[in-house]
Amino acid sequence: MEITTRLEFDAGHRIPDHKSQCRNLHGHRYAIEITLSGDIIQAEHASDNGMVMDFADVKRIARETIVDRWDHAFLVYQGDTAVLDFLNSLPNHKTVVFPTIPTAENMAAEAFKLLKARYQGTFDNHLRLVKVRLYETPNSWTDAFNHA
Repeated sequence: MEITTRLEFDAGHRIPDHKSQCRNLHGHRYAIEITLSGDIIQAEHASDNGMVMDFADVKRIARETIVDRWDHAFLVYQGDTAVLDFLNSLPNHKTVVFPTIPTAENMAAEAFKLLKARYQGTFDNHLRLVKVRLYETPNSWTDAFNHA
């Protein structure tokens, strides 16, 4: 059985070597969808009886791990020193430093890595993170899977 939930957040970024507008500082209204698979829990009188995982718990973990950290932050590549220096000059600025350029693909891969560690092994129902879908715009998205 698979379940999916969706959350949204706002963040800024830039793609330093992009040939077009994305090389400039800009932001997006991102949406992230988390898909988990597992057996349906059969535990009479338990709050999550009949579920793969309570959607409230799926969302709480995603908020703690990704959304609260990235929402209203500027996501910057660690090698983009000009922008890093500028952001560091702003008092109390919310900056998230990425080891890779924060493209939608790299963001989805990072979210998958971070979320996988949080979800898998949570329950004894073979819970597994299947996919993270990250929408950069309503019409453009990327999917990150576990290929191992």
